[in-house]
Amino acid sequence: MEIEAPRAGVYHNARLDPKNYLEGPLSHNAATRLRQMLARPGIVCAPGICDGISARVALEAGFDCLYQSGAATTASRLGQPDVAIATLNDFVGAAQMVCSLQPSVPVIADADTGFGGPANVARTVRQYVSAGVAGMHIEDQVQTKRCGHLLGKQVVSREEFLTRIRAAVIARDSIPGGSDFVIIGRTDSAQVLGMEEAVIRLKLAADAGADVCFIEGVKTEELLRSTVAALAPKPVLVNVISGGLTPSFTTQEAERMGAKIIIFSLVSSVAMVHAVRDAMRSLKKTGTDFSSARGMDPKAFFEVMGLNEVIELDAKAGGSAFQIV
Repeated sequence: MEIEAPRAGVYHNARLDPKNYLEGPLSHNAATRLRQMLARPGIVCAPGICDGISARVALEAGFDCLYQSGAATTASRLGQPDVAIATLNDFVGAAQMVCSLQPSVPVIADADTGFGGPANVARTVRQYVSAGVAGMHIEDQVQTKRCGHLLGKQVVSREEFLTRIRAAVIARDSIPGGSDFVIIGRTDSAQVLGMEEAVIRLKLAADAGADVCFIEGVKTEELLRSTVAALAPKPVLVNVISGGLTPSFTTQEAERMGAKIIIFSLVSSVAMVHAVRDAMRSLKKTGTDFSSARGMDPKAFFEVMGLNEVIELDAKAGGSAFQIV
């Protein structure tokens, strides 16, 4: 069978061809596993996590991919809104912890704008790979960016956006031994310059080497379907935030529309605000946390955090510190 030659000026890496990830068992390497999941049937559903507790609970629920939301990380680590306050160090620190909990489960992480010029973008890729992140998305907002579901966004030129994508690809491909790290090109231009420009930017990002295309703030089913069709065969990621710019598509609906990845960026953060708010109000009113605990004692809480695995490891190693807990 004749193999189609890559188009001139279009990034091509035969090693990363999706066909290479169709067969065989799922890898224990998170980035390779994410590529396998993207190449095979079914949508990838990644709930947004904001800290160790939410990550543990997501894993307990059976999710096979996690999303480290920039907004959620900024809120959890800094107690601040998603308006370009968090730094690369904040994101990497969070990623190191999350990726260590179950290293074979892919974590997709927000990388905002790459935190600077091409050298900064490359540094971001290298640090994310070292942390164990499976893939990251990088966007075309200005450095003083904001949550993609807020108004008043500004974007950089097409060429500056593509420079970010190219820098990420070069950094990934320069990692000794070859990395399967997934690079996701995100555009926030739909709300600023229109859907046509957004699709053009993502096509150019794909040509520059982006593995997945992410259009932020897609407002209707029709627009999502047309975007998927225009970008095929590149996988498309859709971000759903309740009350945000994108309708509250279910995972099943997004899959029917052709999306390959769906993330729910603030699912844990918003739930946490409601739950903690209720608990604090109850404590303030009643003077006790009995009702908010709902019968969960300390041991049960620590079991969610991996207590039994720690006890098992200690015993296997010949320790006796946790024979009684």
